Amino acid sequence: MATPFLSSEEYDERAHQLYNEGQFDDALSVLREGLALYPNSVELHIGVGYARLAREEFAWARRSFEEALVLEPDHEDALAGLGETLLKFGLEDAGLRCFRRTLELGYSDDLELMLQSGRALFREASARDRKELFTASLEFFEVAVQQAPDSAEALACVGYSQHRLGDDEAAIASLRKSLQADNEHLEARIYLANILYDRGDYEASLYHFERTTPEDHWDELGIWRLIELKRAAYKLEEHDPDLKVWEDRLTELGGELDDIDELLIEVDGGMAGDIGDVEVARGQLELFGTLLSSFANGNARDDVDSGVADLGKHAVLTRDGRQITGSWEDIVRSLQHVNPEGGPDDSLEGFMSRMAKQAFRETGVRVPSHDVESFVRGSADAGLLRIVQ
Repeated sequence: MATPFLSSEEYDERAHQLYNEGQFDDALSVLREGLALYPNSVELHIGVGYARLAREEFAWARRSFEEALVLEPDHEDALAGLGETLLKFGLEDAGLRCFRRTLELGYSDDLELMLQSGRALFREASARDRKELFTASLEFFEVAVQQAPDSAEALACVGYSQHRLGDDEAAIASLRKSLQADNEHLEARIYLANILYDRGDYEASLYHFERTTPEDHWDELGIWRLIELKRAAYKLEEHDPDLKVWEDRLTELGGELDDIDELLIEVDGGMAGDIGDVEVARGQLELFGTLLSSFANGNARDDVDSGVADLGKHAVLTRDGRQITGSWEDIVRSLQHVNPEGGPDDSLEGFMSRMAKQAFRETGVRVPSHDVESFVRGSADAGLLRIVQ
């Protein structure tokens, strides 16, 4: 007996399930099969658009969303998808018009749609450091909160945008509301802990960090900070058993090689042939001195008078014996000054990237270059300098 054709809705449902499982190629195959039978199905065209977007095939994604909008000009999912795609091409105004059209059509009560629009704007704002897009992302996140005041995710997203716009007081309040709504919202907790750390509220920062597990972290910076705070608060020695799970997570996060690392290995030829060697080198970690020793005694803010260094200041020793003090950024700028190979126009980011590649060639240790604090700590990990404060 012949197998009956599936309906367009069934094709869309199958593709949606595959998409949610991350099987974008298979989802696209199902959608194409469905479109061969139902070429005027708006939902299938939209599905193709999102599958293409997930595969970073932006031109094809744009075409699919536009085809859907020809069939149904005010379809909210097609408008949101097209808006996200247009942002990838740098067409910010056009993308914003698509998102705001969904508001005009009355879809402000669609929580997931508002969060999707806000997240797309936030991602592009982060990639391009565009304040205007952070402001626009906050607009959609606030609409989401208006519709769902108890949504931990919406409240947290408001906090993320507020932080990126420089309003830390509001961000802290929003993130705390998010945790009140859902005490297990770990992304919000880690974000809050990092903001508190940056503001010098180390006790509150440690409180939140300690309510996470190593597996909750996908960024090295938070783990560096947690280790630093725990060592100071509990006067732990280097490689204390209480720190081992966190050091292991650092190794796990830092041990994967990206395409650039693989290329460097091939070029250098003599580099160690497996990840294990990198992990051994990384294990020679210079852990943090006495930066927060006063924190354990509860008198961090009185230490300047007693001769202990200010918590906002750090000190490192270079391999040639020079001591550099200041904030993490001051230290990196000083290192840049004595390593001027990139020329006078070399940016701080360019310097860190260049030195990270050089460190990998010399030591096999991957030094983070996205953040000044992570760069200094990674350089210590690689044995290129020593953190003494």
